[in-house]
Amino acid sequence: MQLQDLQFVSHTFRSPLPGPKLIITGAVHGNEICGTLAIRRLLEQLQSGALQLISGQLTLVPVCNPLAYAKGERQGDRNLNRRLIPTGHVQEFEDHVANWLCPLLAAHDVLLDLHSFRGAGEPFVLVGPENNQGEIEPFRHAEAELAMAARLGVQRMVDGWLSTYAHGVARRQLALAPDADAKTRANADTRFGVGTTEYMRSVGGYAVTLECGQHEDPQAADVAWRAIDNTLRHLGLIAGSPPDLQTQIETLRIYDVIDKQHQDDVFCRDWYSFDTVSAGDLIGTRADGTAVRASMDGRIIFPDAAAGAGEEWFYITRYSDRLAGVV
Repeated sequence: MQLQDLQFVSHTFRSPLPGPKLIITGAVHGNEICGTLAIRRLLEQLQSGALQLISGQLTLVPVCNPLAYAKGERQGDRNLNRRLIPTGHVQEFEDHVANWLCPLLAAHDVLLDLHSFRGAGEPFVLVGPENNQGEIEPFRHAEAELAMAARLGVQRMVDGWLSTYAHGVARRQLALAPDADAKTRANADTRFGVGTTEYMRSVGGYAVTLECGQHEDPQAADVAWRAIDNTLRHLGLIAGSPPDLQTQIETLRIYDVIDKQHQDDVFCRDWYSFDTVSAGDLIGTRADGTAVRASMDGRIIFPDAAAGAGEEWFYITRYSDRLAGVV
C-alpha cells in the first residue's frame, strides 16, 4: 500500500453552548475494530440528527492508524501506542500518525480510547496516576478521570502503567550493550511507554483506555458503545440521565513488568490477562533454567508468549483501593 493511498480522518461536532471537549478514538491498533464500529454507529446518529450535542465539542476518530487498519494487523511499521510523540524526523508511518494525532489530542480536554485484546477475558479500563508533580507523569485531574472510568460500565480497573514501565526501562538501561541496535535502544527509553492516554495527560487533559474485550467478540463493540453513551451523558454532552457509578469494581495496580531476556524464555502454561497468581507461583522459565516466580499475590496481565528478547513478557498487578471515595 502506498502512502498516498492513506488518509487521516476525524469528525468534529460543536454545540453553541460551552462544555467539555471530548475526543473518542478507535483502531489505534489496526486489528482492534470494536471502537471503530461503535464510533461509526455514533457518527451515523449524529449525522442523521437522531442524536444531538447539547453542549461542548465532540471529535470522533474511527481509525487512528489507517495503515495498520488496512493491513488488519496490530501495527503498520511499529506499535502506535509506544513513543507517541510528534517528530520532525519521520522514519515510520506511525510518526506521520503522531504528527497528525497529537495536536488533535492536545486540542481537547478528555480522551476515551477504545481497544480490544487478543486472548479471552473481561473488559477493563486503564487509568492514569494519582495527582502528583513528579517527573514521570505529573497529573492534576485524577478525580475527574476516575469518576469517568467508574461510569463506563465495566467491572475492573487498572492503573500504574507508566511508572511501572519506567522501572522496567531502568532495568533495560542497565543491561544495554554498547553495540545495541536502534530498536533495543528505543525499548530502553521511557518515552517508549507513551501512548494516546499518556500523551493526553502530558498536554493537560485526562484520558482512559477501555479494553472492550477479545478482538473478534461481537460483544466488544457493544461494550464500546455503552461506554461512549455513558461518557457523553456523564460529561453532559448529550441529553439523558447521568450514568450510574459502578460500585463493584475490582481495582488493580501494576507493580512490575518482566521482560523476556532470551527468545527461549517460556511460560510454564498458557497465561491470560487477570489470571490469579500467589506469591511463589511459577510463571515461566528462563532459557538458562532459572525459574520466574510471582513475587506477591495478585493477577498477571498482558502475558505475551510471542514477545521478543528484550521486550515486555508480562506484567504483575496487586489489589488496590484506588476508587475509595470516588463520586
